[in-house]
Amino acid sequence: MVVAKASYEELRRRRLEENKKRMEELHLPLLSQALKKHSSPKPSPSKPRIIRKELVAVRRSGRIAKSPAPVYKEIVTYERFEYTRRNLSGVYKRDLSNRVYASDEARAMAITRAEELESVLGADYPTFVRPMLPSHVTGGFWLGLPSHFCNNNLPRNDGTLTLVDEKGEEYPTIYLARRVGLSGGWRGFSIEHGLVDGDALVFQLIQPTKFKVHIVRANSCKEGDDIKALDV
Repeated sequence: MVVAKASYEELRRRRLEENKKRMEELHLPLLSQALKKHSSPKPSPSKPRIIRKELVAVRRSGRIAKSPAPVYKEIVTYERFEYTRRNLSGVYKRDLSNRVYASDEARAMAITRAEELESVLGADYPTFVRPMLPSHVTGGFWLGLPSHFCNNNLPRNDGTLTLVDEKGEEYPTIYLARRVGLSGGWRGFSIEHGLVDGDALVFQLIQPTKFKVHIVRANSCKEGDDIKALDV
């Protein structure tokens, strides 16, 4: 039994030596090392983006009588990245502490008054009513517009739409045609006019890319009020 085990170990050792000799003849170890060397890419260190370069004079002692021409040293300023909650989690953390929520009654009343105002404006210019939601006036500040109105009356490409308030002041906004809504500039209009949840706006297209905006405020709507007495 011991002799059989010794014979097996000797046979295994000989096979290993033969396999090793064959691999060396075929240069397999060298090929394996070469593949590993070329297949593992070297990590490229990320470099910050250079914002600007400037030359500044190196400070020298004023006690030297015959001082040579100043020596300049290049100063490089790199961009500094600040990681916000959006960078880390992919979403904005909105401040909801300043949100004002309208009651169902106030919201419905504002819409009714806005529709009455729309009928008073006549049919000379295209109009539509847009009730305000929390996402329109706080946090996201994105205002979606009625798709049927935009398809029939507004340009098919992205551009600038101007909003004109009751005082005649103009506010340019970015119109995104594919998303059918107002993006940049709408936030400024909303904050400037103190819009809150429940308000209803009447948009009147007085020019191809210009809206007259009439505001019906939810907190000023009371049953029995005349439309002319509303703060629009």
